[in-house]
Amino acid sequence: MELADVDLNLLVVFHRLLQTRQVSRAAQELQLSQPAVSNALRRLRQLLGDELFVRTPTGMRPTPYAEQLAAPVAQALDALHAALNVRASFDPSTSTRRFTLALTDVGEIYFLPVLMDALAREAPGVKLLCVPVGTPTLRDDMGSGRVDLALGLLPQLQAGFYQQALFRQRYVALMNATHPLARHSTLSAAAYQRAAHVRVVAEGTGHGRVEDALAQLGLQRDIQLTVPHYVALGHVLASTQLVATVPERFADRAAAPFGLVARPLRLRLPDSTICQLWHEHQHRDPGHQWLRTQVAQLFADHPAR
Repeated sequence: MELADVDLNLLVVFHRLLQTRQVSRAAQELQLSQPAVSNALRRLRQLLGDELFVRTPTGMRPTPYAEQLAAPVAQALDALHAALNVRASFDPSTSTRRFTLALTDVGEIYFLPVLMDALAREAPGVKLLCVPVGTPTLRDDMGSGRVDLALGLLPQLQAGFYQQALFRQRYVALMNATHPLARHSTLSAAAYQRAAHVRVVAEGTGHGRVEDALAQLGLQRDIQLTVPHYVALGHVLASTQLVATVPERFADRAAAPFGLVARPLRLRLPDSTICQLWHEHQHRDPGHQWLRTQVAQLFADHPAR
């Protein structure tokens, strides 16, 4: 088969169907009608002599031949996209581009105030849309360009994505300034264990490692409250005598507004490395490069690295 025999638009439809597994969703994302996507799939089936996708109750399942084509087609389309946009420029002072960031609730608290202030000064027309990192489609969303950048401790994205370490942080005990343990400069294992605790689950992030480490140390805590996110933690600690084990930079942000104090722990707990991560096809995009540079300059301990 010669390349002249292949309509590039058919491969674009094929690539999107592989990502969405639904004709309707592929049509919506490509801004085409469903009949147009179905017609493109019919033409590609005839051209390649394979069904490519089989309808199932859960969506379109690719055939073995389609799965064999998936990686080469994706790489070819990404390379072509990069080549066509290599001369594109980005002027932050006049751009009205919207970037989509995947963040944890801790990330929203820590990154967004500083980042939005910088954008107001450097790129007043640039807009941000934030989505949660816990969505099961995050990898696909970043691969398709629906999400530009992810920030946080995200082990599920370490393979196959570019990443830049921004900073390392330890875990500390956060509590009301009136808490009896606030009188200590650091907390021993015994003092920590005697306290009443609030535990944050934070699914979809790597922060659960601290819970594993505490379990391995054999510490039996009195957990009086378990919450799925960090976002309400400041309010909870401000009105109770509970203690929370949190990333240090979250503690830095939450302490003053809620009258809290953070205390180091004399425990062997893992540090967390916070990164920015992005997909290969965004690597050379000028606007994306500018955004990554801003994040590194604002938050990285060693921005030049």
